[in-house]
Amino acid sequence: MPTSFLGTGWSFPPSFDNISGETAMLSDHADVESSLAVLLSTRPGERVMLPSYGCALDELVFESLTTTFKAYIKDLVKTAILFHEPRIRLNGISLDDSGESEGRILIIVDYTVKRTNSRANYVFPFYKNEGSEVR
Repeated sequence: MPTSFLGTGWSFPPSFDNISGETAMLSDHADVESSLAVLLSTRPGERVMLPSYGCALDELVFESLTTTFKAYIKDLVKTAILFHEPRIRLNGISLDDSGESEGRILIIVDYTVKRTNSRANYVFPFYKNEGSEVR
């Protein structure tokens, strides 16, 4: 099993090798990015032992894209990351609403990994239309 000072965890979605019986694992920056994807796509209350874990973005699917709505999305993401992802320092959150007519808003999270002092960006696609094709 790989070890890492940033952590090692299961890939998401979990996948298993039928031959070796091992679980696919992620380490370092890939584990941090996967953790962000899970955090932003989890509804608070879904995790039995961590009821406050997650980000309530799914509740905003039918909201109008106003300045207040954009600020609220940024605040939800910021709060979720500050409470549940201690490995990173949040530098900023921005929204790319150029795909709004297709029902897609990109949430861009700019962060620094504390242990390595390396900057990275994570782009989370938020789909405002129910049943949108996720790629």
